[in-house]
Amino acid sequence: MSSALSNSELLRYSRQLLLPEVSLAGQAKLKNASVLLIGAGGLGSPALLYLAAAGIGRIGIAEFDRVDRSNLQRQILYSDSDVGAPKIERALTRLRALNPEIELSPHELRVQADNVIDLISAYDLIIDGSDNFATRYLINDACVLSKKTLVHGAIYRFEGQVTVLGFKGGPCYRCLFPEAPSADAVPNCAEAGVLGVIAGIIGSVQASEALKVILEIGQILSGKLLLCDALSMRFDTLSFSKNVDCAVCGSNPKIKTLEDLIVSCKSEEKTANMKIIAPRELDAELKSGRNLLLLDVRNHEEVALCRLPQSTHIPLPELPARFKELDPSAEIVVYCKSGGRSMRAMQFLESQGFQKTRNLTGGILGWAHEVDPSLPTY
Repeated sequence: MSSALSNSELLRYSRQLLLPEVSLAGQAKLKNASVLLIGAGGLGSPALLYLAAAGIGRIGIAEFDRVDRSNLQRQILYSDSDVGAPKIERALTRLRALNPEIELSPHELRVQADNVIDLISAYDLIIDGSDNFATRYLINDACVLSKKTLVHGAIYRFEGQVTVLGFKGGPCYRCLFPEAPSADAVPNCAEAGVLGVIAGIIGSVQASEALKVILEIGQILSGKLLLCDALSMRFDTLSFSKNVDCAVCGSNPKIKTLEDLIVSCKSEEKTANMKIIAPRELDAELKSGRNLLLLDVRNHEEVALCRLPQSTHIPLPELPARFKELDPSAEIVVYCKSGGRSMRAMQFLESQGFQKTRNLTGGILGWAHEVDPSLPTY
């Protein structure tokens, strides 16, 4: 790609060009740079918008999901008319409208161990906009093995964090967090909620760090974890060092090839050795007059949005203290939003002697999709 700027580009980037740290030389670096954004959701939306506006010459987008209305409060790349459409399709349309002078490369796929190395190989810099630990560790390991700089970001409720990994041989994600937590340890955004603007803050910081790395300016967040608490509007920076015993970037690494990790912050159902009931089956049993106890283990805020009729509500965190309110001889169908929390609730009840428990597959979203489309979803 030519580093010469057209008259249109000179006008478009004129405010950046006035910065001595950027100037014509720096803008040429941006034009010749390539950045891959993995995930075009809450973090990816602001990062993509600002990178495209700044003039990154080639931007890759790896995304496989579709636009969901419940995500619009933080995924600002999309509008209500995009609901149901592939994210990558609508992201390309929006970014081309913002800046037609850059190249966009779509990768409509789920990032996995068998494709991530080839995916990142064509880019100078990688930005992680994923929402689960399995993908974060996979991307980190791939970037270490490929010697790629990675800009990490994550959000939870009112908080967020950013760091730059593998920059000039600096520490990686495993130096900071050696092992992934269990899937049960950290609720996802659908379970815990998230303030949309925190995604905008963290995604914008990720874009800023990417631009600084490419321009070779400022102090990079390498070996530093930036923490943001939006409730107190406080920013803190924690320093961390390269771990010589790190499993992937240490002096004697144990990880030399990639494997997908069986861990996710999403509420994925594990159906093996588990008693389940599908929404249509439950509907048929209720219509037949079967005496069932419907146990809703979602949070209070979720129940206010929608619920199944005649449900007993005990939030999952309260279940260990309140399970004696339930009849152990009753036939219980446990449900949550999508099936993950109800599965854990069912396992707990069985450990306490409840023998007639089943988990509603797909949760209340599955019920709305298969049985009652009029039910509000979130």
